[in-house]
Amino acid sequence: MNNPQKSETPAELVIPQLIVGLGNPEPKYDRTRHNIGFNAVDALAKSWQISLSENRKFQGIFGEGNRPRGQKIRLLKPLTYMNLSGQAIRAATDWYKIPPESVLIVYDDMDLPIGKLRMRLAGSAGGHNGMKSTISHLGTDKFPRLRIGIGKPQNDPAKNEKDTISFVLGKFSSEESQLVEKVLKLVVEAVELSLHQGVEKAMSLYNSRTIAETNAETKR
Repeated sequence: MNNPQKSETPAELVIPQLIVGLGNPEPKYDRTRHNIGFNAVDALAKSWQISLSENRKFQGIFGEGNRPRGQKIRLLKPLTYMNLSGQAIRAATDWYKIPPESVLIVYDDMDLPIGKLRMRLAGSAGGHNGMKSTISHLGTDKFPRLRIGIGKPQNDPAKNEKDTISFVLGKFSSEESQLVEKVLKLVVEAVELSLHQGVEKAMSLYNSRTIAETNAETKR
C-alpha cells in the first residue's frame, strides 16, 4: 500500500545543483557554435543575477546564488578547453560533494537543428569531446544533460572532418544569432523548471518544443 506514495517522493526527483556549460576559453571562440554551452550559463547567470568570476580552484568561471524558492545553485564554465572539461567539473563536484546525478551539463549538438533542445537523464558522449572528458572524470554517464542544436554543415560531416571542425568553431550567422537568442530564453525556462519540478518534467515539456526559423515563435 505504500508503493504509490513512494513513487511520488520528492527525493526521487533529479534536481540540478551544479549547471555546467561546455566551451573553449579565449576571445576567438566567443559566440561560436561550440561555445553555446557558455552562452547558456551566461543567460542563466543574467536571469538569476548571479555574478560569475574566475575560480582557479575549479579551473573555470564560477558563480553561486539562491533561487527564489531558496535552492542553492552553482554555475560553471570550465576554462580547461573543451577536451579537458571534466577536470574542472570534477574539481567543483569534489569540493561541494555534489553527486553526478545533480550535475546538469549544457552543450552543443550538431545532430539537432538550431531551435531544438534535448534533455536527458543519462547517455553516451555521442562523439562530443567535452562529454567524453566529463564522463571520464565523473566515472559515470548517469548525469543529466541539455543539448542545444547547432545544426550541421551543408557538406556531409562524415566525409570531411575538417569542414566539421570549421563549422563548430565558426560563428552563427546574423539570422542564426537571432534564433539562438530565443533558444537561450527557452534554455532558461527549461532549466528553471528542472530546478522546481525535476529534470524529467522539463524533458517532457521542452524536448518536443521548437523555435521556428520562419516566425521564431515557440510551439508546443
